Amino acid sequence: MLLAFAVVAAFPGLFTSVHHPDETTYTPRLDPSTAHLLGTTALGQDIYSQLIYGTRESLIIAIVAGALATVLSVLIGVSAAYLGGLADDLLSLLTNVVLVIPAFPLVIILAKYAGKGSLTVILTVLVLTGWSYGANQMRAQALSLRHRDFLESARVRGERRSYIIVREVLPTMTSLIVANFLGAALYAVLSAAGLQFLGLGDPNSQSWGTMLYWAQNQQALQTGTPLWSIAPGLCVALLGVSFALVNYAFDEIGNPALRPVRRRRHA
Repeated sequence: MLLAFAVVAAFPGLFTSVHHPDETTYTPRLDPSTAHLLGTTALGQDIYSQLIYGTRESLIIAIVAGALATVLSVLIGVSAAYLGGLADDLLSLLTNVVLVIPAFPLVIILAKYAGKGSLTVILTVLVLTGWSYGANQMRAQALSLRHRDFLESARVRGERRSYIIVREVLPTMTSLIVANFLGAALYAVLSAAGLQFLGLGDPNSQSWGTMLYWAQNQQALQTGTPLWSIAPGLCVALLGVSFALVNYAFDEIGNPALRPVRRRRHA
């Protein structure tokens, strides 16, 4: 599913002949047909082409916000565990404060005060609110590695702290970092769609959340164009499910206790 969304986002022109779905207008509220696979909106736009072109921004938000939040999680979590002392206390306090604040209300408040949400504003808000859970995990994992023999030998050799963290600690945490990225991307997909649905995004952007916003504005479910709401909502759910399933797979790779046990065949 994730690969299919990536292909659609990269090459939308392969899946629809409409190149400017927000500008091209047809007869409003047409039923699904061969000319308009999902019908048209109350504003006369083709729902299918909007869905195709909306994939790119939704996937960009997931990947970029997930990657930046993961980088922040690694920097804060691993640094806190390895440095210890006052640095650990301060970074852990910051992490715990952000963790106990309800995430989505905080996202709404930050997006509201940041002004009409451009893509940059939405990404910034999602990164600032999406790193704390991962940082907690990174710190716990790094603490379990802190006094291992290979790290002690690196300290005895006189290696710098930055070298030990980058070359010795992080490679042993690769599976956790990847799983953290996938979890952050899932959070970004759902939160961004929620922000745009509430009107805190750019209403002129091409994304699934914006489609939901206009569908709600024009009362799509009450006026005979339910696919205007159902199609982008289903795509948001499927993209979230795809990130979650890949996340479970990496959990099994990184945690042997989660791997399925194969039964031995008796001769």
